[in-house]
Amino acid sequence: MPISLEPLELAVQVPYHFRCPISLELMRDPVTVCTGQTYDRPSIESWVATGNSTCPVTRTPLTDFTFIPNHTLRRLIQDWCVSNRAFGVERIPTPKQPAEPSLIRSLLNQSSSNSAPSNIRISALRKLRSFARDSERNRSLIASHNVCFVLLNIVFDFSHSKRFGSDELNHEALALLVFFPLCEVECNSVAYDSDKISYLVRLLFHPSLDVRVNSAAMIEIVAAGTRSSELRARISNVDEIYDGVIDILKNPIAFPRALKIGIKALFALCLVKETRHKAVAAGAPAVLVDRLADFEKCDAERALATVELLCRIPVGIAAFAEHALTVPLLVKIILKISDRATEYATGALLALCSESELCQSDAVAAGVLTQLLLLVQSDCTERAKRKAQLLLKLLRDSWPQDSTGNSDDFACSIVPF
Repeated sequence: MPISLEPLELAVQVPYHFRCPISLELMRDPVTVCTGQTYDRPSIESWVATGNSTCPVTRTPLTDFTFIPNHTLRRLIQDWCVSNRAFGVERIPTPKQPAEPSLIRSLLNQSSSNSAPSNIRISALRKLRSFARDSERNRSLIASHNVCFVLLNIVFDFSHSKRFGSDELNHEALALLVFFPLCEVECNSVAYDSDKISYLVRLLFHPSLDVRVNSAAMIEIVAAGTRSSELRARISNVDEIYDGVIDILKNPIAFPRALKIGIKALFALCLVKETRHKAVAAGAPAVLVDRLADFEKCDAERALATVELLCRIPVGIAAFAEHALTVPLLVKIILKISDRATEYATGALLALCSESELCQSDAVAAGVLTQLLLLVQSDCTERAKRKAQLLLKLLRDSWPQDSTGNSDDFACSIVPF
């Protein structure tokens, strides 16, 4: 991300020719276009991608869309950053150059060639994965070569492992495939084939954490990418799929990708109501509560949405109610993370307190009264407010006397249901 220039201008003036004419920010990857003007690569690529075909500065037509790295200017910018380190300026890293289309085609041909030796194919896939990690531009370039079709054939080519006694080629193809979205037809083709789903489930228990996480990522992509409720149910109904996904969530916080992929996969599976009991039986409630504080914002929202989904079935409510930290954590989350997180946490509390007097007393003891009264007056979503109002009415008899005495002003805000 470009550094912010506003703080810098208080102590040091950024040279004009170091700024991108489009973003007006310090250039990190300066490139020169056919008109001779220099821009930061992300800015000019975005300019062209939105349909512009002229040079932003000169307004003359771009006859060539090749962007030539301006190494001299980049080194000058790096030297300037170093000389102004005392003012809080950090040296920009040397950018990695975008992959060449001809190289991408060559690597894809090597990786998909059944006649090529396994080590050559695996090496080609690893190089492609390295390019895919580097930038969105590289991923777009790779995707433009029908990469998903090629990789799906490699991932599920079980004959290769039988011939050579190794799944390494399949695993490398899977590691690259999860960088790209699949179309619905591709998702359906995987979901419909029980052998393919069974293979992915087996990989959830592979000794390598990377293989397990990539398998969970693929399961999530397929489950989320098909519109067929029947196919989603077929995926979530496979034996041991919840055990494998939940085991990924148990990994230490040192593996953030495992947490991110694990909760995405678990949420996608729990969207199928008929198989949510399997998630509960596999221990999802305890893991969700125990790891809730470790998730980043977006993942925390997804985790809370999963909690609310599991609270829609009796066995889920019972499992969450047994965990001593469930109610206090849900109360604490209200108004802390985001509007969505607040809505999901309130919905889960409503479900728990509707079925358990112990949860009601735990919620009151954790300070839910204050949280809910603040919520109904906030700018949160209307759905969150409705859930809060229902929960306030439900807990009315559980409020301490010293709390209810000062709460009459809020009574009018609680709509009847």
